[in-house]
Amino acid sequence: MKQQLKISTGQYSYKGRKTTNQDFHGIVIPHEPQLSSKGIAIALADGISSSNIGHIASESAVSGFLEDYYCTSDAWSVKKSALRVLDATNSWLYSQTQRGQGRYDKDKGCVCTLSTLVIKSTTAHLFHIGDTRIYRLNGNKLEQLTTDHRIIISEEENYLSRALGINSQLDIDYKNLQIESGDVFLLATDGVYESVEEQVIINSIKECKTLDTAAQHITEEAYKNGSKDNLTVQIIRIEELPNQNIGDIYLNASELPLPPLLDARMHFDGYNIIREIHGSSRSHVYLASDGETNEQVVIKTPSIDLREDEAYLERFLMEEWIARRISSAHVLKPCQQSRKRNFVYTVTEYIEGQTLAQWMVDNPNPDLELVRDIIEQIAKGLRAFHRLEMLHQDIRPENIMIDTTGTVKIIDFGSTQVAGIAEIETPIQQFHIQGTAQYTAPEYFLGEMGTTRSDLFSLGIITYQMLSGKLPYGTQVARTRTKAAQRKLNYASVLDEKREIPAWIDDAISKSVHPDPHKRYQEITEFLFDLRQPNKAFLNKTRPPIIERNPVGFWKGTSLILAGIILFLLAKD
Repeated sequence: MKQQLKISTGQYSYKGRKTTNQDFHGIVIPHEPQLSSKGIAIALADGISSSNIGHIASESAVSGFLEDYYCTSDAWSVKKSALRVLDATNSWLYSQTQRGQGRYDKDKGCVCTLSTLVIKSTTAHLFHIGDTRIYRLNGNKLEQLTTDHRIIISEEENYLSRALGINSQLDIDYKNLQIESGDVFLLATDGVYESVEEQVIINSIKECKTLDTAAQHITEEAYKNGSKDNLTVQIIRIEELPNQNIGDIYLNASELPLPPLLDARMHFDGYNIIREIHGSSRSHVYLASDGETNEQVVIKTPSIDLREDEAYLERFLMEEWIARRISSAHVLKPCQQSRKRNFVYTVTEYIEGQTLAQWMVDNPNPDLELVRDIIEQIAKGLRAFHRLEMLHQDIRPENIMIDTTGTVKIIDFGSTQVAGIAEIETPIQQFHIQGTAQYTAPEYFLGEMGTTRSDLFSLGIITYQMLSGKLPYGTQVARTRTKAAQRKLNYASVLDEKREIPAWIDDAISKSVHPDPHKRYQEITEFLFDLRQPNKAFLNKTRPPIIERNPVGFWKGTSLILAGIILFLLAKD
């Protein structure tokens, strides 16, 4: 009979003598198939006491890790999955630090320590930064498995040398070790281990009836001994390890293979292939039905021709993680799998409807209110990306679906940038799909990193196109590779004698697609607001002279007038 990984756990946390508890902890024991593919995750964080938002940092770090780790691809190793999640978490915390008092004083930032333990199969994976600790009970002795990242100057003065949220780049310790049934691990904050003797901890684990009771007893002892800090303990005992045969060991050590080309009526990993929706040199997309639920889904497989391209496969697997992290009615939803996966592919919901590109063909003169509604739904999806420090970077009509109920969803995350994770050397290299340059923000063509204003530029271009059927700069943006060339880009007004479009709408769109990102709206919500009601700054502004509004037309007209005068003078002579 095949055995499963089983553990017993005990946890206890107390604010102690402090007014609030800035510690945060959690354990996730998933069901199969994730129990085998991802393992069990345990995490403990301690917010720095000098910051009044330390509790936000610790809660975000633990919750984010325990949620996002299980969103990563099954084809990734534990180490790669955890480090990707922790990089993204650190970037988010660092951004919060930079927006608050922590920008000038790191002791006031969104900063915390973190120790995590992932138990998969017969291996324990440890990730650690700061001064929380992980121990293993080895016989009658506690073995400290982590190193404190704290610099001690004197008894009164010491500080963390490393923690989440302090720096934009993450430097975290990692180690793995083989485990056996009966092994006991303990995670604790400094408020505990600095105030309890080692033998008290060992006796509590061995003598208490439950591990929860042991955890509580250890924290109470620390409190009695005068600890002035928050107190948190987690205890994990390995009860049973899974059986491993040679095949299991091989699969755990290797990546999942790429699937073959699929055809209609084929059975694939528990799915029934209905038909191919789209095929290209980069991927294949199929409509399929789940063999268990009969639900229609979309399966996307990587190109067989690119099986040796590691960067491509890495980006393909990133798409799945990105989709799983985002929860929005306006972003394509991934499907949860209840079966073990045997190949590299992604499964998402099937959207019955049409792309925005086709919608614009069918609706060449849409009502202004309908345009606003669609743009606002796209914006909601974009803001879901931005809240997680992610940029979509490829917003275009072909990547937006409108279902039969009128709900708008953003699809395709192949170009999405996740803060803290640098996949490629320059941003513009992310745009593998040809023909999207007209929606790409000008700063990318200068080799600059994108911002949320870059996604706003793409949204503004789509707004313009929906109202006019044209592009504000034609195809000129992709040809401007210098700032001087971009300053010469001339915005063509969306106003048309045949359409009833208020002038202030044109002003809002013009600002959203300005070649200089610093002259666009700071927030997408500002753009949406100005699409709904006139901005006083637009209404009260003095209309610029024609030489500024249309310099090319001005000089052409001037040249024509001068030519006419010269011809008149020559004829007179």
